Amino acid sequence: MKKVAILQSNYIPWKGYFDMIAAVDEFILYDDMQYTRRDWRNRNQIKTPQGLQWLTVPVLVKGKYHQKICETEIDGTNWMAAHWKALAQNYRRAPHFAEIASWLEPLYLAEPFTHISQSNRRFIEAICTYLGIKTTITNSWDYTLLDGKTERLADLCVQAGGTDYISGPTAKDYIDENVFSDLGIKLTWFDYVGYPEYPQLWGEFTHGVTILDLLFNCGKDAPRYMRNVA
Repeated sequence: MKKVAILQSNYIPWKGYFDMIAAVDEFILYDDMQYTRRDWRNRNQIKTPQGLQWLTVPVLVKGKYHQKICETEIDGTNWMAAHWKALAQNYRRAPHFAEIASWLEPLYLAEPFTHISQSNRRFIEAICTYLGIKTTITNSWDYTLLDGKTERLADLCVQAGGTDYISGPTAKDYIDENVFSDLGIKLTWFDYVGYPEYPQLWGEFTHGVTILDLLFNCGKDAPRYMRNVA
């Protein structure tokens, strides 16, 4: 039995994203999809004393051209220092700031990648390493891609040797479950409901912020507030 999930890369994603990674044997970053503006591909939220704040990676979007996520270039390097400054200013009081900063700050000071897919993967893999998530992470362009939304996902699962496909709940709007069943693949819908609250800075509790919020506040205890991370 092999569980597979296929999802677009996000910038410093929320905890649910990593729970899905931990729930499968192979996680395919689906960055052959079209880049969408004002989405999670290049931005995420942190908590501050003034409320939620967006951290956005500037990217080059070529007008009406339907560019893929993996084709989307990052615009400049100044964002790296600015994002780290924002994280340090707003989480320095968090109990595990120094521990997380020891491996996170160097990522923001390292040689920058040119494309958002590469940068996203760098942060995703570093966070997985800290959490002890050993799931294999691959790129969709490592495989042959068929036409058709459901057909492409199902065939990616077959190529990866998957017997079980784990999908996010929003995909119910377009996935044809019969395509998976005809191939003998079990389709399961991932559930993001019911996460417990954890000690969090700055006012009313918010679940949907970057996982860095959980890591700064809880450190190695972060899995207690997740589903599939041991």
